[in-house]
Amino acid sequence: MNPLLEDWTAPFGAPPLDRIGPEHFASAYAQALADHDVEIARIAGNAAPPDFSNTIAQLERSGKLLARIDAVFNAFAGSATNGALQAVELEMAPRLSAHWTAIYLNAPLFARLDAVWQRRADLGLDPESMKVLERIHLDFVRAGARLSPEARARMDAINQRLATLSTEFSQNVLADEDSYVEPLSEAEVAGASASLREALAATAKERGIEAPYAVTLSRSSIEPFLQSADSRDLREKLFKTWIRRGRNPGAHDNSAVMAEILSLRAEKARLLGYETYAAYKLADSMAGTPARARALLDKVWAPARKRALEERDALQELVAEEGGNFPLAPWDWRYYAEKLRQRRYDFDDDALKPYLTLDNMIAAAFDTAARLFGLGFRPRSDIPVYHPDVRVWEVSRDGKSIGLFYGDYFARAGKQGGAWMSSLRDQESLGGEVLPLITNNCNFIKGDPALLSFDDARTVFHEFGHALHGLLSLVRYPRLSGTNVARDFVELPSQLFEHWLEEPQVLSRFARHYRTGEPMPAALMDKLVAARHFNQGFQTVEFLASAFTDLDFHSKSLENYDTLALESASLAAIDMPDSIAPRHAAQHFGHIFAGEGYSAGYYSYLWSEVLDADGFEAFREAKDPFAPALAKKLHQHIYSAGGTRDFTESYRSFRGRDPEIEALLKGRGLETNDA
Repeated sequence: MNPLLEDWTAPFGAPPLDRIGPEHFASAYAQALADHDVEIARIAGNAAPPDFSNTIAQLERSGKLLARIDAVFNAFAGSATNGALQAVELEMAPRLSAHWTAIYLNAPLFARLDAVWQRRADLGLDPESMKVLERIHLDFVRAGARLSPEARARMDAINQRLATLSTEFSQNVLADEDSYVEPLSEAEVAGASASLREALAATAKERGIEAPYAVTLSRSSIEPFLQSADSRDLREKLFKTWIRRGRNPGAHDNSAVMAEILSLRAEKARLLGYETYAAYKLADSMAGTPARARALLDKVWAPARKRALEERDALQELVAEEGGNFPLAPWDWRYYAEKLRQRRYDFDDDALKPYLTLDNMIAAAFDTAARLFGLGFRPRSDIPVYHPDVRVWEVSRDGKSIGLFYGDYFARAGKQGGAWMSSLRDQESLGGEVLPLITNNCNFIKGDPALLSFDDARTVFHEFGHALHGLLSLVRYPRLSGTNVARDFVELPSQLFEHWLEEPQVLSRFARHYRTGEPMPAALMDKLVAARHFNQGFQTVEFLASAFTDLDFHSKSLENYDTLALESASLAAIDMPDSIAPRHAAQHFGHIFAGEGYSAGYYSYLWSEVLDADGFEAFREAKDPFAPALAKKLHQHIYSAGGTRDFTESYRSFRGRDPEIEALLKGRGLETNDA
């Protein structure tokens, strides 16, 4: 029996992840695709006049088996992959693309859908039904449903090729990350804190390295090392290795892959009547146009660059003071910034980490959700998982179960880098209540216990904010569920939730020493708050550089794309400081090349930050971070509404007005006189 095709009998109908292997996916996908083809043919060929029930609602009910197999496969491909799964991924990417393209370009199906849409004002639809009709119709139009037969055939070929290329891109980056481990001697970890040494020793043991320590290219491993290692030569070597992921000579070089992706995306946009891919992509966003997205980046860039140059000068003075005779380089910044922070604020990450255990930060996130939204969390040991690291909680509200939350927090071989939220099943109620199964993935270094930096703790809250967006969803139609919202709105629930981590009410309860149980001393907490704006110029500049590059990549329609030259030109145009590298070098910029999700949309983190900074200001104005009336509005209009409403209206309903940028600039310490 194939466990993917069985009835899932675990509690909550959870998938039997512990019994699924690479060998099960081919036959499961074949069955799911065939079933979906039959369902689509039945809808498209229905002899009855098209109406909402027999066309839109049936589209929303179709493809259930495919959706559940896709969700499980994506979980394995992102968090527990191997050669066999990667082979399946490469095989299925173009087949799945062809399947969906055939649906969106199905002329009889679109004719029925369009007929319903044309009569939408006369159908007496409730607001959510009207929204799903408009959304699905727009999905088809943006996919090319109105193209000529010749253009449709070309669109199909483009989509299949893009699916293959995006898969190759992410597999190349993962190959570079997995294949590199740097053994370290006792002398080479000079400067590293005790907690970092423990983590590097655990990495060496886990990877089977004979040396006492080892560092990998996982951000959670290499960034702390760059921040503390005394050896400048070793910092330079590791930094350059880190940023060259996806650009090393050989089979895993992404240069040609990126160029072809950009070329095909530009052609796709032209087929659909847009001048550039960025114009196509942002037409379906809150920003609306690349010009509006760039205007936001420009407004923040000037004060951010000014602050970063001031920070650079201070770090350069520290280099000279210590006898260094070299200009500050990107591999020096984190090291000297940490020294300067210790000097100015009399604390470092190592002073914080004993108070920031992973388990306590998870508990803090849960408690915050309980106080805001009335949620409860109960560990479940009877839910199958794909790796022993994964933990599961049942989530409840008002005494009623509302879903499962899976937490997968540790870095390991076969797991993509970074942090993300995903879904094993989305909430909906079209055919009866379906509870969501939501996953958070992070890449922390395993310890006993796992000790986090403050940025790591913020990541826990960020990803859990995404999880809440999925868990609290309360909609009827799958297409509008949870995080199925505009790209520059989707980061609002996650980034907004981060603010509660810094609240004294939260830190005083959950930031406790892992050995003594004592709360973080008030003096240390005060220092943490005082240092909130430290190094914000650097952090803002490295993000903005990647956002500008993304928009520039996708705002051109060229014969040939030299991605390295384009990246260099983009950075030169904004006068990027030499001592700071973009947060994501192009060749491993998975947000924009390992799929189309954030392509031409990396700016959306900043767009959402305008919303989240302004939104949390409402709680500050109320002088209560858990103000019940505001929390109720937040739940109703942001976390539970999914894509059922216009996103600008959703924000206004919560905040009472449109967002203002001042809170973002203040939050980053970038206020200007003319802001």
